[in-house]
Amino acid sequence: MRKDNRRPDQLRPLRIERGIQPQADGSVLIALGGTEVVCAVSVEERVPPFLEGRGSGWITAEYGMLPGATRGRYRREAHGQSARSLEIQRLIGRSLRMMVDLTALGTRTLRVDCDVLNADGGTRTASISGAALAIGDTLGRLVADGRLPVLPAVLPVAAVSAGIVAGQPLLDLDYAEDHVAEVDANFVIAADGRWIEVQASAEGRPYHQRELLAMAGLAELGVRELFAFWRQTG
Repeated sequence: MRKDNRRPDQLRPLRIERGIQPQADGSVLIALGGTEVVCAVSVEERVPPFLEGRGSGWITAEYGMLPGATRGRYRREAHGQSARSLEIQRLIGRSLRMMVDLTALGTRTLRVDCDVLNADGGTRTASISGAALAIGDTLGRLVADGRLPVLPAVLPVAAVSAGIVAGQPLLDLDYAEDHVAEVDANFVIAADGRWIEVQASAEGRPYHQRELLAMAGLAELGVRELFAFWRQTG
């Protein structure tokens, strides 16, 4: 058993609060165990220069941690983002752009800010899952406000972490598990079962194909649970 008595295939307790920032076009607070992230969407009636004249919209993301989110103060990135933050926000943006046909957005940008309030492992996967919910809510608001004529087809997206700790494949690592993991992986998966992105890194030793498949199986269980929770909470 894990220190919080979870099974190897069990997510941490999950909580969602929609509309956490009422002045944003869409916002969600997502909590997985001790990890909490606010994901807020701002709609801009313009697109980046490389899309001008192409009749397409854009979805992009920014990611950051508040200084008090970690054990020991996390450096405020006021003078430039760390390589880690840049890599994570690019992952978030790539994942979110798989949700919708960008031409259906019109010539506007959906800019998603993911701010980590408390970090206890899995901040990038929580950010993707929360941001995907916030994007869905934003599209509904655009239709309700008359800024979009119809709701575009949306492919729901969610993400989970998995890893190998002491030889055991585990789902949804917390910080203590992630800190000692031999293998660390993140999976972004769509509601129709297709995979969007897989990141799997050897941290303590090389890993076998069977271990990657074991982590992938746990990830598929985890995202199914997330999608079921989304449906229950509306």
